[in-house]
Amino acid sequence: MYILELNFECYRDTSLGEAEPAIVNYLDMLRYQGQILGREFPTSMQDGCFVSRVVCPEQDSLHPDNQSEQVALAEQGLHQAGLLAPKPHLLGMDLLSDSTDPCGQEGERPSWMLLYTSFVHTCSPLRCGDHFAPIPLYRLPAIANGDHKQIIKWQEDWEACDQLQMNGSIAEHAVLHEISEVGSRLQRRGSDLARRLEGLCGIPTYYYLYRVGGLSKAAELARPCPGCGGDWALAAPLHEIFDFKCDPCRLVSNLSWDFKD
Repeated sequence: MYILELNFECYRDTSLGEAEPAIVNYLDMLRYQGQILGREFPTSMQDGCFVSRVVCPEQDSLHPDNQSEQVALAEQGLHQAGLLAPKPHLLGMDLLSDSTDPCGQEGERPSWMLLYTSFVHTCSPLRCGDHFAPIPLYRLPAIANGDHKQIIKWQEDWEACDQLQMNGSIAEHAVLHEISEVGSRLQRRGSDLARRLEGLCGIPTYYYLYRVGGLSKAAELARPCPGCGGDWALAAPLHEIFDFKCDPCRLVSNLSWDFKD
């Protein structure tokens, strides 16, 4: 992933009250298209122009070919606020983030994909099943209403639940149900998104079920798929995380973290 600065130059007199909402809306639309990552974008005033720092999956993530219609409309909103379309300036590679999936860069297609995130991740929640690397959402057809906002909102909810259960001080059992149980509202939303992605891309797309607790390692290894009741244990861990995979249900999961080596 790459760190860039966006320079919003003024072509006429404007005010912070006029420019701020236009810039915030533009950044939000980029985020919902998967062109920038995270939720906080430091913005300052430098030499008469507004400067925002963002993280992108690729060096050319902000190319117009990757835009949604909503991004184009937000760009018009910048013009109405007295701002020119931003000029991106590449600062360098983000050394502490995950590398973007190479499949798209090499002209290949993943053999399968999965929806996976955690409270420590800001990258795309869609991963290549072959490399376990994040796939930029703008590489895919829009999931709904012209962009990928529904996927980003699912990611926000999943990460919020994960943060609460990791903290272990409030609502732990309620949020653990959401991220680890088939039939929870979060699982139903995520699996529906996975099915829609598979329909749009023609690539099998799986949903990750978090797992913690359990009686023993032996009991955990023997647990059936919670979707169909079938055998879904893998002979060896996949990407050092997933110990279970059910092809009919499009589910993957881990051996309970309480017993994982």
